[in-house]
Amino acid sequence: MSRRRRCVAVDLGAESGRIVVGTFDGRRLETEIVHRFPNQPHVVDGHLRWDMTALWHEILAGLGRAGASGRVDSVGVDTWGIDYGYVDERGDLVADPVSHRDARTEGMLAEATRIVGRDRLYGSTGVQLMEINSVFQLLAESRAGGPPPQARRLLMMPDLFHHLMSGASVAEFTAASTTGAYDVAGRTWATKLLDDLGVRTDLLPEVVDAGTDLGPVVSPLAALPGLAGARVITPGSHDTASAVAAVPFDNPYAGYVSSGTWSLAGVELAHPVVDEGSREANLTNEGGVAGTVRLLRNVMGLWVLQECRRQWAREGHDIDYPALVALAAEAPAARSVVDVDHPSFVRPGDMPARIRAYCRATGQPVPAGMGEVARCVLEGLALRYRVAFESIVKVTGRPMTAVHIVGGGSRNDLLNQLTADTTGLPVRTGPVEATSMGNLLVQLMALGELAGLDDIREVVRQDDHGRLVEPRDPAMWGEHYTRFRDVVASVSPGQDLVE
Repeated sequence: MSRRRRCVAVDLGAESGRIVVGTFDGRRLETEIVHRFPNQPHVVDGHLRWDMTALWHEILAGLGRAGASGRVDSVGVDTWGIDYGYVDERGDLVADPVSHRDARTEGMLAEATRIVGRDRLYGSTGVQLMEINSVFQLLAESRAGGPPPQARRLLMMPDLFHHLMSGASVAEFTAASTTGAYDVAGRTWATKLLDDLGVRTDLLPEVVDAGTDLGPVVSPLAALPGLAGARVITPGSHDTASAVAAVPFDNPYAGYVSSGTWSLAGVELAHPVVDEGSREANLTNEGGVAGTVRLLRNVMGLWVLQECRRQWAREGHDIDYPALVALAAEAPAARSVVDVDHPSFVRPGDMPARIRAYCRATGQPVPAGMGEVARCVLEGLALRYRVAFESIVKVTGRPMTAVHIVGGGSRNDLLNQLTADTTGLPVRTGPVEATSMGNLLVQLMALGELAGLDDIREVVRQDDHGRLVEPRDPAMWGEHYTRFRDVVASVSPGQDLVE
């Protein structure tokens, strides 16, 4: 290698975004966050939409900071999955993309089931059936008159930003695989399924692999200091794909949790598992870097706690996450169980009230203060991880020896301990910045600096200083898990628990 490489990861989460510069000397990757910014949807024309103008403004500001300190070789974007937008004949964005937390998908899973059946929905794609999936957004859109008349290409969220940067109008494999409209096993859009649902397929883009060079940046990026000639490279554009690429697996039987606004609990496989067992367990097969498959369950994640914090702030109690976790650690353990995956917790709103309503409806002690509510949420997350891992072990026939927790949630010591306790497995934490690291390392792979996933993970191990957390008190947590399963079985998914 003739010189140090400088790559930039644009890492967009559903709550905030970051611009991260990675400098690679051939062995070690040094990262620096040069810009942070919030990301909140806004209501436009009656729908909850992502503010693309604000996000693009922040991305340009961050790239300007990245380029001001040296030449940039490449840039790539990762975001959450599921959401999409349209560009017109000129390549301009038609409208701000609708958020998956918008109410338009209510009833669409039931409608799709009526038309083609749950077996067909799952068997055609291998993707977990959740009402927020892109396929149900598309169905809702078709029932409301179809895409905007000027739409010429559908692009997933990361692909929209890659389009703005390079002019390319393609979908990256890992992002496309989250839609519920893509056949992960066949590596093609599930057009027959979409046809039968009455969803247009002529707007779907070509799908390319993670690590694809889309060309040099276009104006206005090329005019920024240090950005002229920088390549736009698709990382694992779904943020979880990037995060899993940076998991420092020490053996093939370890699982992972990518912990953030969403939690993704799963394993990495060479091939998808699409059969009756995986369908009954509602496991999803999503694309990974280098052709791998992420067999996993989407768990509601720290979204529930984030919404609790927002509600308390509205009530005049603006508490930060470390203080909130400290209160949760002091609250009584294993008192009430809450299924964070219940539909009552999907939409924004007064989340503490919903948690109390859930406990009241299921005949459990109702949590009183912030610490008790937060404790319910964190225990509910850990219990859901166990459900996911038990399902995966059952359908794969493979044991699970340990759990790697990566992402921002890996800093939550209480959740890490609860995960070890409820699963009975040792937990290894970190890296915290797994998503941006995975993004940057895939770019370096595309630039010829790394040969593949093994090389990527060896670089991660150079700087991985995570903690090992051992499980405690298996008898108590085994009883708590049994009670959790009983409570979940007693509540209908369609039962309205909102106060």
